[in-house]
Amino acid sequence: MTAATKSAHAPASDEPPIATAIIVLADGTVLKGRGLGAEGKAVGEICFNTSMTGYQEIMTDPSYAGQIITFTFPHVGNVGANPEDVETRTVAARGAILNLDITEPSSWRATQGFDAWLKANNLFAIAGIDTRALTHRIRDAGAPNGVIAYAKDGKFDIPALVKQAKAWPGLDGMDLAKDVTCRQTYHWEGGLWALNGGYQKSAPAKFKVVAIDYGAKDNILRCLADAGCDVTVVPATASTDDVLRHKPDGIFLSNGPGDPAATGEYAVPVIKDLIAKDLPIFGICLGHQMLALALGGKTSKMHRGHRGANHPVKDLHTGKVEITSQNHGFEVMAESLPADVEITHRSLFDNCVEGLALKSKPVFSVQYHPEASPGPQDSHYLFHRFVENMAKRK
Repeated sequence: MTAATKSAHAPASDEPPIATAIIVLADGTVLKGRGLGAEGKAVGEICFNTSMTGYQEIMTDPSYAGQIITFTFPHVGNVGANPEDVETRTVAARGAILNLDITEPSSWRATQGFDAWLKANNLFAIAGIDTRALTHRIRDAGAPNGVIAYAKDGKFDIPALVKQAKAWPGLDGMDLAKDVTCRQTYHWEGGLWALNGGYQKSAPAKFKVVAIDYGAKDNILRCLADAGCDVTVVPATASTDDVLRHKPDGIFLSNGPGDPAATGEYAVPVIKDLIAKDLPIFGICLGHQMLALALGGKTSKMHRGHRGANHPVKDLHTGKVEITSQNHGFEVMAESLPADVEITHRSLFDNCVEGLALKSKPVFSVQYHPEASPGPQDSHYLFHRFVENMAKRK
């Protein structure tokens, strides 16, 4: 048999001729693919997100600080990228893992392709990965630590990358809110996006709200403004006096990344003080978890976390099911909550706590993201519930 014949009958390889990007897990596993975005490398926790769109909002969500995101939907890039669909000015996610190459944009709102947007934000991505197999691995074994690396010449020091992945301490015990919070107090301007006019002006303000920024998404602040709130944003490390000097009618506790117990070392004492003032309080995601800590509860790291725009949650008061947008790797332990705290929402995926309320005060929170971006708008009513609590108190 000639060499040509042998070559013709040789089994096809799924591995690209030159791997320009790799993923290296802490256990030594190496996944090879094609590099996208910027050249370079980053270490973090590898998670997965089940959303079918909204990849630009996901990559700019501060809650993803320290994480490399595996997109389970294969067609990423269809709607391109634009300057409106970002949730913060500084991108916190560390990289993206894709099944297929980024597709050309086909949306009238696109101003650039997603690959160009990744490069402009110095983000690393890899395509050609069996994302279904990686997602199964995360589901069964938990979210691993790993390194994503992109080099056009395909040269990688794999032992050094394995060492880097092993050395990364992981999110358990890590305070990342300090990395993504605002550096100084500011006043928020602007309401929700509309089809024929882009972002709208803030609605007439009825109530003063101080939002404590543990990694707040812009669309949360837009939702508050749209509901009639005059929003002042303060850093995660703000003291009780820093918050109260603005004479707020209500307090908002934002989403954010990392371990709530670690951030809670400086945030929980402030939240306890604010609860004692009988002010209406509304918390989301990390804010929900730290509110639970302030009320005497406990949190723990989840096996795989909840990340996607299709999570069903049951409102235990009404019996209704909301389809929600979620991004969290820690949860509130139901059995740790004191008698004065009522569980108001539960996940229909795994029954974890998705909402709580203090029976004796106008204080409540949810684990999911009612502002969407991306995701359904089933839960926008929660912003109006917060406003109703402030109206009752006034």
